Amino acid sequence: MVNPNNNTWTWLRSEEGPNLGLFKTRFDFLVNPRNQKTEKMVVLESPDAANVVAITADQNMVFVKQYRFGTREETIELPGGIVDPGEEHGFAAQRELREETGYGGKSWTYLGKVASNPVFQDSYIQHWMVTDVELLHITQQDDGEAVEAYLIPVEEVFKLWKKGYFQHPHTISGLLFYFSNHFSGWSNK
Repeated sequence: MVNPNNNTWTWLRSEEGPNLGLFKTRFDFLVNPRNQKTEKMVVLESPDAANVVAITADQNMVFVKQYRFGTREETIELPGGIVDPGEEHGFAAQRELREETGYGGKSWTYLGKVASNPVFQDSYIQHWMVTDVELLHITQQDDGEAVEAYLIPVEEVFKLWKKGYFQHPHTISGLLFYFSNHFSGWSNK
């Protein structure tokens, strides 16, 4: 294991950068421990996000299909979104599932968190799971969303995940948490 204390960058100061809506930029000035040169690093400040592995009683997983502007492609991904200011991430997971898919459930489990992109972001994705979900609500999508919800059998999700079908990193890591800790087929597939 790498000892981070042997390669510590020294923070000198931060400067506020442009506000990009979803992200605020920050410039951090740090001293590189290898060569003692000061580097100006860009950091994108953003709120955490939450996503949900939602499973019906008959072992189907809830997904959403939506267009992603960065790659200009439709993706299949777990429901989720930004944690609102002052909101607890577990509540955000429940809200996002309800708003995007109309599904809800009572048996929630926190799966863990992963850095969104530690290279230049300061946020985390909080992964949640809920079982025995049912269609309970009408969807409430934001103006910038056009989301379609649908179900995939859990066994099929596992096969698709192993083949690299899913492209959103939040979905990939959320499924990793689920399959490695809550899926009986993990060890023998």
